[in-house]
Amino acid sequence: MKGLYLYIDLLTLAGPLFLSFDKRVRFYRHWKALFAGILVMMLAFIPWDIAFTNEGIWGFNERYLTGVSLFNLPLEEWLFFIVVPYACVFIYACVLSYFPKVSGTSKLFFGGARLFALTLITVGAMNYGRLYTSITFLTAGFYLLYHVYRQSHYLRAFIMAYVISLIPFLIVNGVLTGTGIDGEIVWYNKLHNMGLRLVTIPIEDTIYSLLMLLITTHVFEALKKSN
Repeated sequence: MKGLYLYIDLLTLAGPLFLSFDKRVRFYRHWKALFAGILVMMLAFIPWDIAFTNEGIWGFNERYLTGVSLFNLPLEEWLFFIVVPYACVFIYACVLSYFPKVSGTSKLFFGGARLFALTLITVGAMNYGRLYTSITFLTAGFYLLYHVYRQSHYLRAFIMAYVISLIPFLIVNGVLTGTGIDGEIVWYNKLHNMGLRLVTIPIEDTIYSLLMLLITTHVFEALKKSN
């Protein structure tokens, strides 16, 4: 289906955008901080995406695209880095609104987060030759470790929102990687990942998403109070 990736982007955005005006969450008040966070994240992720696309580490099936591209990335891929963080930070804002006590510090939580970060770093180091695995796991591990030692007050709420976001993630990324369709919208070079999949989704995508959203949330939190 021509343009399927674009339709997925638009459907991903539709619900969170409509609910941004909910009286309790009022997410629209923080758009300035949100889009600043998305911009900072894109400054890191777009060059990464371009480099990996050019090196054939991943790529895109033209039969599902509109055909519009910039710097060898489809329009839909550019939109992905806007609509997915928007939707997921909206989930984070809902968590803060409906579960305000989830914020704060906890030795048990930060101990678990430290262990998880060290596990990511270890897996990344052990898969040095697999570029998608190593770069994603190492970067996410060290970035998460930074937040653990900084004891970021929003990290617990972020992790809760991230876990919730895995539900729509499995649907959206599932279709992108071939669930329910003929072929894949986004394909991956098997030489550069571990080959472990959640149905059709490379396990690396879950950590890639974690890193992308944590960067966005970090900037969002830093700027939110000044809005």
